[in-house]
Amino acid sequence: MLLEEIKKQITEAMKARDELRLSTLKMLSAALTNAEIEKKREKLTEDEELKVVKSEAKKRKDAIVLYRQGGAEDKAKKEEKELKILQEFLPEEMSDEELVGIVEEVLKETKASSVADMGRVMGAVMGKVKGQADGGRVGMLVREKLK
Repeated sequence: MLLEEIKKQITEAMKARDELRLSTLKMLSAALTNAEIEKKREKLTEDEELKVVKSEAKKRKDAIVLYRQGGAEDKAKKEEKELKILQEFLPEEMSDEELVGIVEEVLKETKASSVADMGRVMGAVMGKVKGQADGGRVGMLVREKLK
């Protein structure tokens, strides 16, 4: 599971004296452990682990935007480095062509014709992409196709 891999990498980061990587991995480990406690289980499923990593990555993306708006470029760069470390644990993003194909397939399957069908289409698309595409990116594409 992911948590075991992270713990192994924490040890490697300690040996390499890589402070940023170490602190980022410890933060991720704590987030995963907290999710286990929240679920009242000893192990999370792969999807649950992925959800935690995505959540932490989203926090970094949001922080980067806010730091840049506030003129704190040094903090934004640190967040970017942390995001890069977190992305190692996320599946590779789906290409635009693949995503368009899935959206069009779901639109045909669901016979969606207006923005009112967006929720149903989004749910089906997100189920098919399994974490390989950001919800915002999918939402923009679906909205564009339903116009």
